[in-house]
Amino acid sequence: MRDIILEKIKEIEEKENVRVIMAIESGSRAWGFESPDSDYDVRFVYVRQLEDYLRLEKVRDVIEWQLDDVLDINGWDLKKALQLMHDSNPTIFEWCASPIVYKDSAYFDKLKELRHSYFSCKKSLYHYWHMASNNYQNYLQGDQVKIKKYFYVIRPLLAAKWIIDKGTQPPMLFSELVEAELPGELKGIINKLLDMKQKMPEMGLASKIKELDEFIEAELEVVKKAADEAENTKNDWNLLDKYFIYAVNEE
Repeated sequence: MRDIILEKIKEIEEKENVRVIMAIESGSRAWGFESPDSDYDVRFVYVRQLEDYLRLEKVRDVIEWQLDDVLDINGWDLKKALQLMHDSNPTIFEWCASPIVYKDSAYFDKLKELRHSYFSCKKSLYHYWHMASNNYQNYLQGDQVKIKKYFYVIRPLLAAKWIIDKGTQPPMLFSELVEAELPGELKGIINKLLDMKQKMPEMGLASKIKELDEFIEAELEVVKKAADEAENTKNDWNLLDKYFIYAVNEE
């Protein structure tokens, strides 16, 4: 599949007349809890020609290349990615931290360095709290629930706990978060659930798990309180401006 994805990236570069500086996996495969039928969530950042950035007419800043049962491929213009990084958007930080990299470059290496200067505990805590809370309220209220939705709640909660404990960007891999932040008495339950998920289709169902629900409800309150109390940060544009000029003016 890696070779197919790399061919798709080449197609994008040729047909869109762009330069892809990074392409990564962003979904359950990058988190380490994919199902047998999980698709590939490929995300990339691209750079257009210099003259495109100098045009008065607005140029679209997203490329949506493919969406089917196997591949979900889309990317952001570098300018959009840097604007989101300036705003401490956790999505671009996660792209930079993905353990599955399809296309690398010196520009991507520099982008990964830059992210540390723009990470905001407050904004990331709210991001992960909203993700966990919405998935919990919308998908984990019946007697029978989709197994994968437990992971879409537990992972952001553990990521938030990492931020509270360490004040840094959390790792992508679910196993690292479990080891560092999940209470020991729940690890056996999660490991069993993970084994079920990795053997069942994406829509696989299981009975609600009381111990996990109690943990989720308690941690949602803890994370919300921490987010409310975290300090606001204000970022400047200087480092990102310099990087943008460097990336666009490729010799």
